[in-house]
Amino acid sequence: MKFLFASDSFKGTLTSAQTIELLAKAAAEVFGEISYSGVAVADGGEGTTEAVIAAENGAWIEADVCGPLMEPVKARYGKLDDNRAVIEMAEASGLPMVPMDKRNPLKTTSYGTGELIRHALDQGFRDISIAIGGSATNDGGMGCARALGVRFLDANGQELEGRGEDLEKVRAIDVSTLDERIRDTRITVMCDVTNPLCGENGATYTFGAQKGATPEMQARLEAGMVNYRDVIRRQFSIDPDAIKGAGAAGGLGTALTVFLGGEMRSGIDTVLDLIDFDKRLDGTDLVVTGEGRTDWQSCFGKVMQGVGERARRKGVVAVGLSGSLGRDAARIFDHGIESLMTTVDAPMPLEEALGRAEELYYLGAVRMFRFLKAGMSLKK
Repeated sequence: MKFLFASDSFKGTLTSAQTIELLAKAAAEVFGEISYSGVAVADGGEGTTEAVIAAENGAWIEADVCGPLMEPVKARYGKLDDNRAVIEMAEASGLPMVPMDKRNPLKTTSYGTGELIRHALDQGFRDISIAIGGSATNDGGMGCARALGVRFLDANGQELEGRGEDLEKVRAIDVSTLDERIRDTRITVMCDVTNPLCGENGATYTFGAQKGATPEMQARLEAGMVNYRDVIRRQFSIDPDAIKGAGAAGGLGTALTVFLGGEMRSGIDTVLDLIDFDKRLDGTDLVVTGEGRTDWQSCFGKVMQGVGERARRKGVVAVGLSGSLGRDAARIFDHGIESLMTTVDAPMPLEEALGRAEELYYLGAVRMFRFLKAGMSLKK
């Protein structure tokens, strides 16, 4: 029997790499000598670049860029080969980079993310995947586009910096100075939200508060976003509100698709393609996946859904080992996962479960493999 271990990290406790080691140890205890392979997996959010680098034996590249408040920061992105790079916008424009007392999306910018893309272009990469979760920004992606040559002009023809407060000032957009290398570059945008740019479900009213926007700020940002949208409609005959995910990352989804020609894709599907997951399934009898908590959200672009669906298409059995189960966790069975088990073995405080994460995961894996072995012994 050949195993493939492909679990998400358990945030704050176990990395994907640790789950592979623990699963291999537990499987060997139950089955004796085993054949297995393991691959780190992520869904396009935090840790995506790290997982893909590990799976593809890639490397980190460091760049000096501007942070969300235009402060100098060092950010990293991943090199997979001479042509492919993976960028997490949170490395340059992430919410944790902004102190709580300075969180104001009127002032933040995605400029540093554009600088990361430009750095990747300088290094010769022409296939760039960008994970856009965890942003501190609500600038419509203006900052990012500006770093790549797009000019956003006010009523006097003066160029704007590309912060959230500039949305209301945009009167014209000049793409004639866009970095010419973009035309020869494939841009894939890892995005699992479908929010439009404006409106009740748009960038500002869905995500603005968590970035520090007060109700008054939200009203101003939304008015600015509507203005920005209307300029794009008028100049480019494109309606950002009709683009699923245009409102992601404070509207960065809009800039990456409208100005850079990026293609929106599911984060987990993009990651699984980058690590050639389907090929890894060849000759595999059982896939073990999992995550910190499985609930209804696990069926919307998360690791277990992606792994389960790929395994099912290949006719490979997939099971899940998760830290805990929440509301409607059983919905994951509709996505190729045949069985679910938890690592916790008794009622306990969350702090204890987190503190004993490695021990509990290993013991849970042993129980899981014993059940599988028992099932294999049943007479048909």
